[in-house]
Amino acid sequence: MLRYANAARWQDTIRDNRPRSTRPDPYRPYLERRFAEGCTSVSHFPSELVADNAPVTYQMVRARIATLRGAPVGAPPRPPTVRQVTGWLTRHPTALSEDDRAGLKDVLARRPELDRAAGHVRDFGEILIGRLGPTLPTWIDAVEASQLPGPTGFAPHPLRDLDAVTAGLTLDWSSGGIEGAVDRIKKIERQLYGRAGFELLRKMILLQ
Repeated sequence: MLRYANAARWQDTIRDNRPRSTRPDPYRPYLERRFAEGCTSVSHFPSELVADNAPVTYQMVRARIATLRGAPVGAPPRPPTVRQVTGWLTRHPTALSEDDRAGLKDVLARRPELDRAAGHVRDFGEILIGRLGPTLPTWIDAVEASQLPGPTGFAPHPLRDLDAVTAGLTLDWSSGGIEGAVDRIKKIERQLYGRAGFELLRKMILLQ
């Protein structure tokens, strides 16, 4: 909050995002050599580096050792997480890397019901991108007929206000910008609640 209180213009509120130097770099060869010698426990390194007055922290050493450990040779690849699969399904196909596409193809081949759900997700994405709001009822009927738990649980919700949802999926304008500004102001209010007055609230809203 002091950053905004002391700012005279909005440029003064921007943090310095210049890349920082990675302090453990000078000690990387040392860590790699000790790791190759069989010292794979993170707890051994901080005391050695502290004795050498090295400007590194335990977290930095732990991150480097974790990278050196890597995956065991010959071990099977780790299965994708739910978050990864969800990202593969909801992102545009052109935004997926080759590895992502291969992973998604493997998952869909193993789970036919997930492949059907992915089809519904793609169809809904086409409605969003193509502004095909009038086709929404047809999509809802297809989802309900599939009886897939996830999509079937979502499909009835647009029916609560079908006209408004259809308009939102058809027209080029919406209240999204206004809603975003209101959410931003509410967030600032929560941050300042009980800690600052109206003048700082006004300044933060204007500078952001």
